[in-house]
Amino acid sequence: MKNIEIVIFTLLLITFRVSGQEAVVAKIVVEAGRLNQGGTPVSISLDGIDYNTDKGALRLFEMDGKNRSEIPCQLEPGNSPRLWWIPVGKTTVSATRKFILIKDSTYIAKNAITAELNAKALVIRQNNQNVMQYNVAEVFPPDTVRTIYRRSAFIHPLWSPSGNVLTRINAPDHWHHFGIWNPWTKTHFEGHSTDFWNLAEGQGTVRFAGFNALISGPVFGGFKVRQEHIDFQCKGGDKVAMNEVWDVRIWNIGAYEGVKVYVWDLTTTLNCASSSPITLEAYRYGGGIGFRANEAWTNKNSWVLTSEGKVRKDADGTRARWCDVGGQFPGNGTSGILFMSNPSNREFPEPMRVWPENSNGGRGDQYFEFCPIRHKSWELKPGNEYVLKYRMLVYDGKIDPKLAERLWNDFSHPPVVTIEK
Repeated sequence: MKNIEIVIFTLLLITFRVSGQEAVVAKIVVEAGRLNQGGTPVSISLDGIDYNTDKGALRLFEMDGKNRSEIPCQLEPGNSPRLWWIPVGKTTVSATRKFILIKDSTYIAKNAITAELNAKALVIRQNNQNVMQYNVAEVFPPDTVRTIYRRSAFIHPLWSPSGNVLTRINAPDHWHHFGIWNPWTKTHFEGHSTDFWNLAEGQGTVRFAGFNALISGPVFGGFKVRQEHIDFQCKGGDKVAMNEVWDVRIWNIGAYEGVKVYVWDLTTTLNCASSSPITLEAYRYGGGIGFRANEAWTNKNSWVLTSEGKVRKDADGTRARWCDVGGQFPGNGTSGILFMSNPSNREFPEPMRVWPENSNGGRGDQYFEFCPIRHKSWELKPGNEYVLKYRMLVYDGKIDPKLAERLWNDFSHPPVVTIEK
């Protein structure tokens, strides 16, 4: 039976190869492996494949017997080109799905995810709805507050599918909080301590330094951006102590099991900006991703749940693979973020900072971060790159813990993709 299937697949390919504007590029096989997979982005290297899109746009079709159905796909060019797509429906344990990749000289793909830049910010939209804003220009606090609290290079607003704003900046209790950002607090550089996060002491800050890429596409959109950690205390003046590249990708996924969602990945790459090392000292704050929640969320109407079953009162300082943080919006339901940490991250399962229930004078405002230096300092050495990977699922309603676990598995153990010869 297996040989018959291969013959049929080959005959179909011969048919497609002679169909006018279409030319076959590759046959692709997707296998779920030991876990059920559903709606997760997958990719394949195109090294050695003639993918030159000057000869036509790439199109991907899933094969089902004699039938084929088109799946949006997207080329990620570069030194190691990859093709990305999101298989429709579930790929069950040990299942095999077959696809063909063709070139079509007449096809023009429509971008579902768009990146739109203006003088102050980059706005990412999915099917014309706002997903997030990355702030390029410095944002200043209110006129009555010291300008030392100004900052660029952060995400705010972050919207839910229904339009709820999940993030907050310049909270009066913490002027230095900036939506979703990279809070490295206690560091040691060239013989002194530098705080790149709190800002009040004027020791350092983080600044937008330029874009490496702006991406719009049918499968994903986003940006690659350079950020500089500036030390204000060095001999001779301000000095860049650490470089960081954010690779942010928003995937064209609309829902999981009836729950409307936005799904996006953040890969942050750190390296020393000079011949001097920098140490990220062990502390309860400091990580690759921090989140200050909307002021509507308090200890009366919000929640925390980790992969290990911890909740708001006992999650702080513990480790987790994922953490669900959500709350109510008066008159507009509930929304939240499922934060997922990749197994390749330092100190995985990652320690977390979760504000206690009585924070901010008993209001219990929400703050969360994965904190890879919570229990152990991290020395970054010149010449090396250090990578942290996260996936965020932004949703309306609520996420069942079983679904959260499956989505983390999709992120951490994606399907195996191969090219048939």
